[in-house]
Amino acid sequence: MSPSLVAASVRLIRLRFPLQRTLSTIQPSNGSPSSPPTEPRPWKDPGDRSVLLFPGQGSQFVGMGRGLLRYPNVGNMFEVARKILGYDLLSLCLNGPEEELTKTVHCQPAVFVISLAAVEKLNHQNPKAIETCVAAAGFSVGEFAALVFSGALSFAEALYAVKVRAEAMQRASELAPSGMLSVAGKAQAQYKHACLLAKEHCRELGLEEPVCAVATFLFPDGRVIAGHRQALDFLQQNAKRFHFLRTKMLPVSGAFHTELMSAAIEPLRDVLRQIEVRRPEINVYSNVDGKRYMSEDHVRRQLTRQLTAPVKWEQTLHEIFERARGQRFPCVYEVGPGRQLGATLKRCNRKAFEGYTHVDPADDDEQ
Repeated sequence: MSPSLVAASVRLIRLRFPLQRTLSTIQPSNGSPSSPPTEPRPWKDPGDRSVLLFPGQGSQFVGMGRGLLRYPNVGNMFEVARKILGYDLLSLCLNGPEEELTKTVHCQPAVFVISLAAVEKLNHQNPKAIETCVAAAGFSVGEFAALVFSGALSFAEALYAVKVRAEAMQRASELAPSGMLSVAGKAQAQYKHACLLAKEHCRELGLEEPVCAVATFLFPDGRVIAGHRQALDFLQQNAKRFHFLRTKMLPVSGAFHTELMSAAIEPLRDVLRQIEVRRPEINVYSNVDGKRYMSEDHVRRQLTRQLTAPVKWEQTLHEIFERARGQRFPCVYEVGPGRQLGATLKRCNRKAFEGYTHVDPADDDEQ
């Protein structure tokens, strides 16, 4: 999509969907979000605070959303999604078929909307969790949901950016057979060396510029490796040699967060130039380096870099939950499909996991 078409589409979204920048769950800021506070914030007991984690692609399942329709704003969110995306996202989430929901072009918008709808459920059941939230992080496309929750992006414009991102990543995925391999290794596993040998194997097969690299740091000795399919096949076939305990191909269509996504950079960069971005009103942590977003331009740069940079999720969790001995941990809520982020938190920080709750997007029962 050309930059002029992106700009026209964003203007149309602003005209047709003048939604408030924040959902009903987010408190408006006092003054400009970009301005530093004029007074120091009072000390807050971390045990009385909360952190929200937003899942990414791969967490989706048919039936997600069934437990969310009764909550404020959710119906409106799906109606906006239908108009922006051009198809009935709610029906796809509830009824599938699974093979369509799993496609990158559908999955990323679905996980994004379902996650923010789950925030509405959390706000209804436990408004204090929203009021006391001090930090958020999202896994891959979940980072867009975290930024909407923080007030940095509007729902409609972020959804459009996710749509452009997903379509560009799908096109990039179709350029070569590729994928992502989840790996749990022994302490002596050498992931970088394994990737180098896998690329050598690909060159022997005639592949000129093979790609194989760690795409996600999940937890200690837990990685996702992505690249050309021949490289991933080689790793699976030689798992014992590399001290891999378990390997599993992920249900995604391409080698995300590697240089094989380079073709998706310009479409995403173009749309991020056009949409309005504000400084987050709470701490939001970037997948690229695990550090907090500091400005509007920082958000734009990191979201673009994220396409080809590994997701440093383990490092992000350490950054969020690092504290002095004896200091209490905040409550943690995984908002959206699946419990994968809770599982990684348990592997990274068992103390922090003690305050973990999953906000289920399929459970229709009031808690």
